[in-house]
Amino acid sequence: MLSSAPYSLSKRQVSLYRANRYIHLKDVLSPSEIVHYGAEITRLVLDLNTERTPLEERDTYSKAFLQVMNLWRESAVAREFVFNRRLARIAAELMEVEGVRLYHDQALYKEPGGGHTPWHADQYYWPLATDRCVTAWVPLQAVPREMGPLEFASGSHTLQGGRALGISDESDVAIESMLADGGHRHVVEPFELGEVSFHAGWLYHRAGPNRTERPRGVMCIIYMDADMMLEEPENENQRLDWETWCPGSVPGQVIDTALNPVLYRAPAGTGSL
Repeated sequence: MLSSAPYSLSKRQVSLYRANRYIHLKDVLSPSEIVHYGAEITRLVLDLNTERTPLEERDTYSKAFLQVMNLWRESAVAREFVFNRRLARIAAELMEVEGVRLYHDQALYKEPGGGHTPWHADQYYWPLATDRCVTAWVPLQAVPREMGPLEFASGSHTLQGGRALGISDESDVAIESMLADGGHRHVVEPFELGEVSFHAGWLYHRAGPNRTERPRGVMCIIYMDADMMLEEPENENQRLDWETWCPGSVPGQVIDTALNPVLYRAPAGTGSL
């Protein structure tokens, strides 16, 4: 079972996240925890993935990764991983909110020879009323540069351009140009086993191709403020997300459905930190 003991975040780390809207943390999970839960997540991806088109015949998005979502509903072991309080508490403390609830989880497997993931911002897809949402990116093996770790454009969450673009070749070109004009620092680092990154919904990021002979397995958990309200969708992708990940929720009201449980709430009187 994953440790639920609090991870010690410093005030400086929270300040860095506030400024940059991403952070790369060391020793969040133990190697043995990653191996145990990673084996089950990989099994589920192999069982549930429906992609059968040869890699060379796919479009850019489909070459980037195999994607399987809400594994917590498929396996008690996966549920333990997604519902872990240690990760959820980090998310709450970074966002400086009292609690967080689940938006959804997703496994992203970049196959050997898999292509790059274009520049994008996740929140283009999410019908959420505020920017209090964050993704925990949890590699299931070490990720050297040649395997395609995440690359962040530091502080790019403040940019308004590109927010109407989903993941595509067009988004890659347009956002790359916008980031160059703005002088945003690009940060791409390898991940050791047990390291985890967190990035905000409007932060622009991408990942390189997998040039190794091993799959790059990653489990993502998307958290939102426990008091997050549904926003009227601005595009068809957001409408589909509403129907899929928070069905029955109502625009202007807190997203409180069976698919969006609260995963962490700070004890009364303690604040978020």
